[in-house]
Amino acid sequence: MKKQYKIMGAWLSMQVALSLSGAEPMPRGYTIPTLDLSAQTHRQVVVDRETGQYLGHPSTVLLEDGRTILIVYPKGHGRGAIVYKRSTDGGKTWSKRLSTPANWSTSREVPTIHRVVDGEGRKRLIMWSGLYPARLAVSGDDGANWSELKPVGNWGGIVVMGCLEALKTGKGQYMAMFHDDGRFFSKNGKLGNPVVFNLYKTFSKDGGLTWSNPESILARSDVHLCEPGIIRSPDGKQFCVLLRENSRRRNSYVIFSNDEGKTWTKPRELPAALTGDRHIGKYTADGRLFISFRDTTHDTPTKGDWVAWVGTYDDIVNGREGQYRIRLMDNKNRWDCAYPPVEVLPDDTIVTTTYGHWVEDESPYVVSVHLKLAELDAMAGKGK
Repeated sequence: MKKQYKIMGAWLSMQVALSLSGAEPMPRGYTIPTLDLSAQTHRQVVVDRETGQYLGHPSTVLLEDGRTILIVYPKGHGRGAIVYKRSTDGGKTWSKRLSTPANWSTSREVPTIHRVVDGEGRKRLIMWSGLYPARLAVSGDDGANWSELKPVGNWGGIVVMGCLEALKTGKGQYMAMFHDDGRFFSKNGKLGNPVVFNLYKTFSKDGGLTWSNPESILARSDVHLCEPGIIRSPDGKQFCVLLRENSRRRNSYVIFSNDEGKTWTKPRELPAALTGDRHIGKYTADGRLFISFRDTTHDTPTKGDWVAWVGTYDDIVNGREGQYRIRLMDNKNRWDCAYPPVEVLPDDTIVTTTYGHWVEDESPYVVSVHLKLAELDAMAGKGK
């Protein structure tokens, strides 16, 4: 009897949470096909692996030569010394671990690396390390030398900055986004009751060197919307931000902005085909989107695996499922994998990279997968 009451209480709590969200839930499963590449080892390149050492949460940037990729990742689950490597052949091979400034070893959160250009055309690389206070390292020579991590302001957050986008409001102007659950935005932050997830935006007018005090875009407790992944529309006029739903009550969500991030639409639940954690998307030459993420779909055969979605921007806008999904690699842990940066090389090769538990009972390590959509289209055609 106690067990029945417990189950009924959990069900009622779920119904209350769903009613708060203001819309009928989307289906928890999808109908588009899934292509399985997990056994195609010829596509996989080991970026880094160390026996007994957790290596996770990578972030990459492709330089303008179209072949140099820089990668950073922590020795640990988010928190841990930052490891830095370079590939000069589009991710086919990787350097040894490169030297880094001393205080990169003090990183407490997932590092994220981005290319920025200031109003005078000077190119820089910036790398964030989050929690409180958010800190920033800068390179002015394409990553040959870096500064130490330095606080940006009297604020912090989780996965700072998950996404960063150049603005059309002026040269050298950028918007970045992150989230926090109350613990790290301020020095003495703590979880509330109920827990509220805030999604923040911050702006730079000097090519990424300084950033405005973050502004909250939305704050909700019924669903926990976080880890934004931004995609600009093909015509350049709109931002689309895909959001992880961390309470696991609903699918992932999406918001849009038609004024360079000044205002945002009300969050809308996505189809189950796009439900996951840490979405990162890029366009291929034919205008389709390849979006990589950790699969947290409620009803899916690839739950907890590293997956990707292929479709169009219009599919997202119109709430369609898309073309197909891809199982990139089989994660041997029920959830811990896939903060998966995506780069597209000049020949339209997609290089997507992440960490995961790729071998049973061994520490996670970093792998990249190389593919072209033409290859996957052929596979999908054979499947039909």
